[in-house]
This record gives sequence, structure tokens and C-alpha cells, in this order.
Amino acid sequence: MKEINQYNESSIKSLEWFEHIRKRPGMYIGKLGNGSSPDDGIYVLLKEAIDNSIDEFIMGYGKKIEIRVSNDKVIVRDFGRGIPLGKLLDCITKINTGAKYDSKVFKKSVGLNGVGIKAVNALSGIFTAESIRDGKVKKIDCAQGELSMDYDIEDTSLRNGTRITFIPDNNIFKNFSYLIDHVENKIFNYVYLNSGLTIALNNKNYFSENGLLDLLSKKTENIKLRYPIIHLKDEDIELAISHTNHYNEEYYSFVNGQLTTQGGTHLTAFKESFVKTIREFYKKDFDVNDIRASIICALSIRIEEPVFESQTKTKLGSLEMAPNKKTIKMFTNEVLKSKLDNFLHKNPDTAELLLERIIQSQKERKEMQGIKKLASTRTKTAKLHNKKLRDCKVHLNESKYDIDKRMKSTIFITEGDSAGGSITKVRDAESQAVFSLRGKPLNTFGLTKKIIYENEEFNLLYNALNIENGIENLRYNQIVIATDADVDGMHIRLLLLTFFLNFYPDLIKNGHIYILETPLFRVRNKKETHYCYSNEEKENALKLLGEKSEITRFKGLGEISPNEFKDFIGEHIKLEPVILRDDVSSEELLTYYMGKNTPDRQKFIINNLIVT
Repeated sequence: MKEINQYNESSIKSLEWFEHIRKRPGMYIGKLGNGSSPDDGIYVLLKEAIDNSIDEFIMGYGKKIEIRVSNDKVIVRDFGRGIPLGKLLDCITKINTGAKYDSKVFKKSVGLNGVGIKAVNALSGIFTAESIRDGKVKKIDCAQGELSMDYDIEDTSLRNGTRITFIPDNNIFKNFSYLIDHVENKIFNYVYLNSGLTIALNNKNYFSENGLLDLLSKKTENIKLRYPIIHLKDEDIELAISHTNHYNEEYYSFVNGQLTTQGGTHLTAFKESFVKTIREFYKKDFDVNDIRASIICALSIRIEEPVFESQTKTKLGSLEMAPNKKTIKMFTNEVLKSKLDNFLHKNPDTAELLLERIIQSQKERKEMQGIKKLASTRTKTAKLHNKKLRDCKVHLNESKYDIDKRMKSTIFITEGDSAGGSITKVRDAESQAVFSLRGKPLNTFGLTKKIIYENEEFNLLYNALNIENGIENLRYNQIVIATDADVDGMHIRLLLLTFFLNFYPDLIKNGHIYILETPLFRVRNKKETHYCYSNEEKENALKLLGEKSEITRFKGLGEISPNEFKDFIGEHIKLEPVILRDDVSSEELLTYYMGKNTPDRQKFIINNLIVT
């Protein structure tokens, strides 16, 4: 026993830079994932490769970036200055090496200060970096972070710039694939934030002339806005603002080109400054919720040496615009006081329409006060004992747990107690919760938010998710709809998606909603068992196991035994993300498939709420 617990010089280990990244990838790229979620690690690798090219554009070099994503291979080519040839090896293999420590060179950088591209290298099975500079080219090959070939400098006729090629390591990223919709959304954000930049993704060009105005116009293309988009720009900040008829606040926030899905100090500063400016303009002490209800806003800010609350930079922690300079709060307040106030004075029609929306929100809030008292009583009960919920131990919003555990937090919304019971018996009680529906939930299409306070089942659901006041404190990273693969099951999916789209669209936009895939057939002989998710898979299984094999058709989740179900929600779980395309608004979608054209519902949801 003494030998086992021996602690001496030999107990102290020093890892190579790439070994540390490979052992602790979550520290550098967040969760690993398989590509189904937009924040999975493979997209962080892509982003880090692109960010360096964006920085070159910001500095005035290279107006086009070419990207190819095919299967598992990624190529990023820019036409900037190219990495100095003699430092190419250092830039891709020496941690904390780069030009971004000197804010004079890269004043408001996107990149990770010498870490990002090294993380891409370390976590790739194959990685190649090429730098073309002044008629010379330098090329380096690596595998899993280790140098495999250092080529001599050669003459070339190629244009200056850098080309990064990589394939994520399948030893780390299991059964992954790039979803082009997730990639395309990221490309759109890059061009909106960098007017004048062209990005070619698989030979398709993306370009924006009007920055965040284009972004918000695209997001609201088919949504009824209460007034034309207000577009404001000043040094280091850009804003696009309007109000809709929806009930939620909707924000797209960026810092130095980085999409901050969890907001941070810049978004908090905007919310406070917007309320303050509106109150002062109208000279009325409006309630905060009345001013911000139904707002839709895109915000971009550039600051020096930003500090984020995690390596993946989804939430800004910085308090100042630059070290020992003006606070972000003060800066934002000054800009809005000047720009927004002036805009409203110069555009009285817009000011009148904005006022109408605020007064309407005020009226609706007062009408719901009595209903909310009833809901509040239910909420207290639900928090003590939610009769529909079989909870897990670890939750997304509990910082006491490490990020990897929190990202695994999942809630299954099941159809009835039978399926709920099967999942409950075999789930991982640490990270998997179960919420059982009575049957078909209420169709909320065309209804007001009042309904979710009056409906007990929805009341219990939003309390289980902890989303009454938005998704900032969401308890589960993955919300999985688990219904039978029949007409009734599809209908329940649609009704739940209607609820989320109508009242909590950010859950879908931020990649939290999934559909659980379960097998339709079991094919087995005396030696082997195959679970099949389609007729094609069933036919292939019959060819392998023989035509005389036993075939079982699962009509519902409740027919699958708990022992079998364990594997379907375990390591080999198949989750299909629900993705709302950029060119389809939630309002348009709801009207289309939950309106009067009932026969088209299923077809449209498959085509537009992509389950890819």
C-alpha cells in the first residue's frame, strides 16, 4: 500500500503542450459533441481557423476568405499578409505564440492570443499549415499536434496569404460530421460583422453591405415589426433595434466578432442603457419589462484585451473598453444617450410607434397580473414537488459542477407515463431528467402568453426548464422530445415545437431542442440482434442475418423494454437537432404548419425545422 501511495519526484509529470490540450480539450473548445449542436467542438476548431483570417481583414489585408467543408475535411484560405515564414512552425506548435499580445498590431483581436490555432492542430488527426509571402511558400504537416513534415521554403506564384487544412481527430470527436446549416449561420455572422468582406463557403459567396442592419433584416424578414429597424453606428459599437409582436426579448450579441450566446457585461450594459434612454426621451418612468418586451436587437462591440468567462468566449466578463479606460457601461450609455435619443427626435413616426408598443406591453402586463398570481402559487408548488418531473442531479445553470458535466444535462419530454417510465428506469440519474406529458398538449398557435400561466401542464414544464423569465438560467442543455414514431407522436412533436417557437424561440435558436431517434424495428437471429431506424436498415439487416430472422416492429416507446432502451439513451443515443433556418422566421413557420393548411404540416416541418 505504501508503494501505491508513494509521492516523490517521479510523481510529478510535465505534459507537452499538445498532450495537455488533448487530455483537457474542454478547457480549450468547450464540449466535444458530434456536430449536431452549433457549439460542438468541431465548430470551435473551424472558428479558430477562420478568426486569424478575419483579424487580417480587420487590419486591412485580404478582402476574401475561401472555405471548403466536405465530410470531415476543412480548408481555410485567406489572402492576407501570410504568417512570417520563419515563424510558421512556432505559430502552430508553440503555445502562447502569436502577434496578438501587441495591441498595436491587433488592437481588437478575435483570436485566442496564441492558443486557438494550436488547439486546432492538437485536436486534428491531420493538420497542414501553409504560408505564402512575397513569392515564397512554407508548408508544415502535423498529426495530433506532433510535427510530421517540415518542408523547405519554395518559390511560388500564388497570392499572399495563409491556408489551413485540418481533419478533426476521430479519436476525440466520435462519429462527428459538419452540418452545413450550422457552418452557414457562422459565415453569415462573420460577413454581417465585417462589411466589405466576402466569404466563399463551398464556392457560394456571402457578403454584407450594411452590417447588423442586414443581420436583423434577415432575422425579421417575414416578421411584422412594430417600426423600421433603428441602425446606429459609432466607433467600436454597432446596433440594430426594433420591436415585434412576440413576447420575448431576442438578442444577437458580439464582442470583437465573437458571438456571445450567453451575453455578458456588454449586453447587460445595453439593456440598462436602452431603458434609461427611453425613459428620459419619453419623460416617463416605464417598467423595465414594458420597455424591453418583444425587443429584437443585434449588438456588436469591440474592446481591447477582452476577458471572457470561459475559453470558448460565449460570455463577456470585461468591465472596461480597454485596460484602465472607460467602463463598457459608461461607454454604451453615452452612445445611446447621443445616437438613439437623436434618432428618435429626428424620426417622430418611429418614436410614436415605439411608444405604442411600450404602452401595449404595459396594458398586457397589468391584465396578466391576476393570472400570474395563480401561476406563482403553482410555481412554488412546482419548485417543491413537480409531479411531472423526475429530476437529475446536475443542471446546466449550476456553476458548482464543471462545464463538461453541465453540458450533459438532458431532459426527456415523453408522451405519457409508459414511455416516461421506461426512460426513468434506465436513465443516468446524474445528468438525465424525465418530464411526462398527459397526452397531447394544448395547441398554443395564435394564443397569448396568458395561456401558459393558465395551463397547468405548460406551467409545470416551464418551471421544470426554469425559463419563465428567459433562457439565461435554463436547467438543461438538451431538451429532447421523445415521442412515438407515428402520426400521434408527430402531432405531439408539432404541438411542443409550437409552444417553444411561440414563447421561447431562443431555445431552438441556441440549439437546445432535439428529437430522440428510436428504432422502428428489431431484427435478430440466435446469434445477433440489429436495431433498425428505417425500412432500408431493416432490409440490410435481413440480408446480413437471413430472411428467416425474427422481425419486431416497435409501435411506440412503451413497447421497448427498459433493458433495450438503456442503450438508446446512453452512449449510442441518436439525437436530431431542431434547426430553424436563417431564411425562415418562427412566425412564418407557425402560421404555415399550424394554421389552416393542415395537410402540409408534416411535410413543412421536415423541410424547415430541419432534423438533419
